Amino acid sequence: MTRILGISGSLRRASFNAGLLRAAAELAPEGTEVDVQGIHGVPLYDADLEAEGTPQPVLDLRAALEAADALLLVTPEYNNGIPGPFKNAIDWMASGPGADLFKGKWVALMGASPMATGAIMAQNHWLPVLRTLGTQPWFEGRLMVGRAKDKFDDKGQLTDEDTRRRVGDFMAGFAAALD
Repeated sequence: MTRILGISGSLRRASFNAGLLRAAAELAPEGTEVDVQGIHGVPLYDADLEAEGTPQPVLDLRAALEAADALLLVTPEYNNGIPGPFKNAIDWMASGPGADLFKGKWVALMGASPMATGAIMAQNHWLPVLRTLGTQPWFEGRLMVGRAKDKFDDKGQLTDEDTRRRVGDFMAGFAAALD
């Protein structure tokens, strides 16, 4: 069984990106399990707070990353870049002993946005971060879902059949690269 840790970088209840991650988990090929996680409860990084003990939500994400064969980042885009809360969560995960968990780990990117470009700028901004962490980005594909308001229902569920097919193809390609 191939295990992928999927993290949605949105805090919104009916998030397009959380819905995209749920669809990725649902449409992953047989033999692939996606551990769906979010960033709720991760405080702003503070070295003083870390000195008192790493917060439990961060420890939980690190444990999930350690148990995973690969990482799927499902990123919103804010002002043409990485959302601050998502970057903060990854910074927490990579602090101290967490840094080694990223080294050599395969990573894929996808994202949804109300804008036509589908979070392409945020995905591009992740690349220097992933390089610094020593990951192996999967460059064979990335998925951008533009005009997300037309593709998700009011609960954040992906309803657009063409996009669901693209998500399934993306997940099949990523899983095949991990074999």
